[in-house]
Amino acid sequence: MNGSPLLEGRLGLAGARVPHADRHGLLWLSRGSLIVRDGTLHFITAGTEDMAAGDYAIPYQTVSMILMGPGTTVTHDVLRILARHGTLLAAVGEGGVKVYTAPPMGQGRSDVARAHARLWADEESRLRVARRMYGYRFQEVLPHKDITVLRGIEGARIRESYRILADKYGIDWRGRSYDRQNPEAADIPNQAINHAATFIEAAAEIAVAAVGALPPLGFIHEESSNAFTLDIADLWRIEVTVPLAFSVAAKVVRNPGLDLEREVRYAAAELFKKRKLIPAMIDRIKELLGVG
Repeated sequence: MNGSPLLEGRLGLAGARVPHADRHGLLWLSRGSLIVRDGTLHFITAGTEDMAAGDYAIPYQTVSMILMGPGTTVTHDVLRILARHGTLLAAVGEGGVKVYTAPPMGQGRSDVARAHARLWADEESRLRVARRMYGYRFQEVLPHKDITVLRGIEGARIRESYRILADKYGIDWRGRSYDRQNPEAADIPNQAINHAATFIEAAAEIAVAAVGALPPLGFIHEESSNAFTLDIADLWRIEVTVPLAFSVAAKVVRNPGLDLEREVRYAAAELFKKRKLIPAMIDRIKELLGVG
């Protein structure tokens, strides 16, 4: 692949080894084979819309996390080398709409986990982070210092946002309602929100794993084993999740033959790439936890 304008040389990444704590790189690979040849990691692909056909040498020492999309295979030697260098590897859906593995934290990443644990363990700092999250979502600093009051305000704001966005996309909105035991019994807009929320949560899961934060330690959500992941996903609920769901729901209402889950998944994958959603989540997590 000499002379490729897309990924010149070694995928356009610096060849020098950098400390793991300084990395902020996600490498997306799809439709190809990840192998080891002569001690070097290679990705062989017939070509995708993001990468021309060729045999690429991967400088895995300067990558935080390799995300394998659809149509990708990996050898045992690859896992051995990545584990030795503390580089994370995850199998994901197109654009990060699904996560099929739960990668362990890489080497030398306890600083983020310790910062997260300290903020969560102290009641005052935990509430401070929760208020910052609400501030990001509602574009204002709420004066209240009781998490129960904040959750009540959140519920009212979310309901109003649903109504406004439903009007914008021409959706017949009758309120948020669904049965967890029978999700397909919900109307199309509610089903679309369920699908979109699942895909946003997958993106947040990738971001949390890449940073090395602690999924169970949520600042707003509490009971779930991935509470912090849900916290991060909710930061984009009004900005991304609901508009995505309602835009696709309107499309499916006009074209009943379309598969709702597939349409939301395809639209989400395209939107995640366009908006660079996962890198944005990583930056927001670092900002919230006060880590570089």
